[in-house]
Amino acid sequence: MPSSTHKLLEGRRPPHATEEGAASAGTADDSKTRKHTSIFPRISNYLTRTRFLWPILIVALAIAIIYALLVHSRDSLSDSSSGYISRLIFWFDGLESDFGTLGVPWCRSRHGKTVEWSSKDLLKGLEEFVPIYETRPIKNNMYGMGFDHSFGIWFITRWLKPDLMIESGAFKGHSTWVLRQAMPDAPILSLSPRHPEKYLMKGPAYVDGNCTYFAGKDFVDFGSMDWGTVLKNHGVEDPSRALVFFDDHQNELKRLKQALKAGFKHLVFEDNYDTGTGDHYSFRQMCDQFYIRGGGHSCLKDSDEARIRFKRKKFWEKAVDMEELCAPGEAWWGVRGYMRDNFNHSNKAITYDEHFENSRFVESVLDVYWELPPVAGPSLTHQTRYDPARSSNPIVEDGRYGLFQRLGLSQLEASVFNGYTQMVYLQVSETES
Repeated sequence: MPSSTHKLLEGRRPPHATEEGAASAGTADDSKTRKHTSIFPRISNYLTRTRFLWPILIVALAIAIIYALLVHSRDSLSDSSSGYISRLIFWFDGLESDFGTLGVPWCRSRHGKTVEWSSKDLLKGLEEFVPIYETRPIKNNMYGMGFDHSFGIWFITRWLKPDLMIESGAFKGHSTWVLRQAMPDAPILSLSPRHPEKYLMKGPAYVDGNCTYFAGKDFVDFGSMDWGTVLKNHGVEDPSRALVFFDDHQNELKRLKQALKAGFKHLVFEDNYDTGTGDHYSFRQMCDQFYIRGGGHSCLKDSDEARIRFKRKKFWEKAVDMEELCAPGEAWWGVRGYMRDNFNHSNKAITYDEHFENSRFVESVLDVYWELPPVAGPSLTHQTRYDPARSSNPIVEDGRYGLFQRLGLSQLEASVFNGYTQMVYLQVSETES
C-alpha cells in the first residue's frame, strides 16, 4: 500500500509540473497561440539576449520578500529582528507549514465520535491558563511536563469536571498542582513510587493538602489497586466520573486493559510517543498502521520517506531516520519491532501480526481519541525537538506572532515548549456484545 507520505509528495509537485500538463492540454488549438503571440515572450527573449533578465528577476524576488514581510508584520509589529530571521529561515526551507507531512496516525474510534471542544475553546483556554502557569511552584520542571502538556491536562480536566482525579506518576508534584488549578475542590489520588515530598529536600516540589498519596512506602501500582474499595472510600460510586492521568511510562496497552477492568472511562496519557521513540509502547505506535490514514512505513532506503526523514533529522532532535526506525528484517513497529515497558526496563519483541491485533483491540473499546496539538508553531516557540511532520497543526500557527504575544506565550522561556510528545485523551468502554 502506498504511504501517505508518497501521496502527499505527489500532491506537492513543483508548479511547473502542472503548467506542463496545461500546456499539453492546450495543443489542440495551437494556431491561436501562434497568431496572437503575447508581448511578454518578446520582452523575455530581448532581456535574455541583453543579459538583463537575471538582475530583474533578483530585484523582483527581493521586492516580493519585502512585501511578504510587510504583510506579515500586521501580526508581528512587536516582533524582534531575530524572530523575523527565524521565521524567514523556516519559510525558505519549507519547514514552517509542513505539519503532518509524514503522517499523523490517529487511532480510529468505533463510532467516529470526537471531542466536544473546538480550536476556539483551546484558544480561550490558553488565554486563561498562561497567567496560571506563571504562578507554578516548580519553575524548572526538567524531566517533567512542559507548558504544552500542562495546558493539555488542565484544559481536559476543566472541560470534563470529574468528581475524582487520579494520577499514576507524580514526580515532583507539578501535575498534581496543575490538576488542582483545574478543579480546586475535587479530591486527587496520587500513585507514585517516590513521594513528591522527598524532592523538597533538593528544591521546589508540590504536596497537595486534599490529595491521598499512595506513594513511597505506601505505593500501590495502578494495576494492583482495589479500585472498588478506594472509590467507595472517596464517595465515588461511578468510576466513569473519574479522570485518570497516566505519566508513569508504562505500556499503554497494559494500562488501558487495567483501566477498563476497573470501569474507568476517561483516560489521559502524557507521553504518547511516536513510532521509533520512547521508553514504552504507546497508542501512537499501536495505531501506526497501513490501514489508518498517515500510518505504516517502508524500510526502503531510497524511498521518498527515507529521503525526507534523513533531511529532517538535521533540524529536529526527535526526528527519526530510517536507520533508527527500521531494524534488520524491516521491523519498524513499536521501537524497531519491540514493545517497550516500564521505562524501557522491559523490552519484548513482537511480530507485526501481534502489533496489528493490538491496534484492533484498541479500536474495539475506543469511543474518542484526541491528540493534543502543539500549543504553537516552532518558529514562535523556537523549539527544535519534536518533528512537526509527525504532528497535527498547532493551536497558534507559525506566523501569528501577534496572537502568540497577546496570549502571553511570548513571556515564557523557550525551554518550556520542548516537552511535546503527543499527549492523548481517550474515552473508552468495554467491547459491545
